[in-house]
Amino acid sequence: MVYLFSIIFFLSPIVLIAGLIRPSIFKKIFKTIPKRKTIALVCSGAIVFSFIGVGIFAPDVERKNDINIAVSNPGQQITQQQTTTTTETVIATSAEAVIADSDDKIDSSVAGIKLAQPEELATTSAAQTNPLYEYYPVSSIVDGDTIKVDINGKNETIRLIGIDTPEVVDPRKPVQCFGQEASNKAKELLGGKKVRIEKDPTHGDRDKYNRLLAYIYREDGLFYNQFMIEQGYAHEYTYNTPYKYQAEFKAAEKLAKGNQRGLWSPNACNGTATAVATNTASTTSSQTATTNQLTEKYYTSSYQTAKYYYPESCLGWKNLTPSYLKVFDSLAALLVVYPSRTLSPQCQ
Repeated sequence: MVYLFSIIFFLSPIVLIAGLIRPSIFKKIFKTIPKRKTIALVCSGAIVFSFIGVGIFAPDVERKNDINIAVSNPGQQITQQQTTTTTETVIATSAEAVIADSDDKIDSSVAGIKLAQPEELATTSAAQTNPLYEYYPVSSIVDGDTIKVDINGKNETIRLIGIDTPEVVDPRKPVQCFGQEASNKAKELLGGKKVRIEKDPTHGDRDKYNRLLAYIYREDGLFYNQFMIEQGYAHEYTYNTPYKYQAEFKAAEKLAKGNQRGLWSPNACNGTATAVATNTASTTSSQTATTNQLTEKYYTSSYQTAKYYYPESCLGWKNLTPSYLKVFDSLAALLVVYPSRTLSPQCQ
């Protein structure tokens, strides 16, 4: 049918032109010579009629081709979509990285090893918890490197792999320097929280005291083992054999030493956590200082070259440029955003 309409469409203009020039050619067909006006009307009508006919009966070739391509090669379409999405993600990620770098450059690598910044993940809401993991409530804190977790109704003691904090509760040893601070930090970070457990085949399931051996992560993504080392509350600890995150933990300890954080501070233990806490007064003083860290506001500058933070009681923060001034309700909250900041010498 389409071909018929096409033939009529193309022949009608020829017949029209011939009829207008020499109407007598139609005498053999119609036994009379038609008027030019009649020839023009008939041919024009034939052109319009055939044009409409072609439009109605012509197959939808392009649409069929599109369908055939989609059916015959669906993987290619998916791949193209994935490629586009991946490209957009890479561009967005690169842009975010450039912005973050311009706001506050943080040297998070030591000896060529890039450190994870797990505390940055603490800003992620619990609603975004990875559904692939199972989380268990922390029932109690023994000390900085040992906790108890309720696993399906059973209270299990977990000895954390790769870290060692100063002793607080070991009856065979006196309370060691910075042990109470480490224990208090553990309570601050894990008290009332849920954690997921990651085991390490290099160390087996349990130690000789039947304690589970594991790494732990909070629901917001905080990698507790590494964070405690990075902030100077624990030493990196290798027991007999290397473990999965040994390189990262050693680099984290080196970072803490370089920034004189926690037990590496000259005003604390100067890295000698095996030293005995001097007396009850000093322990009480350190507990008070830790309490103040949880209640006092802390200030820092968001300027890219800024290095220090200031407790509210240290008035040095008033000299900071107001447009760059950042205030936090606790030291922990400040270090989540600016983990490389150290206490200002003015406040020591």
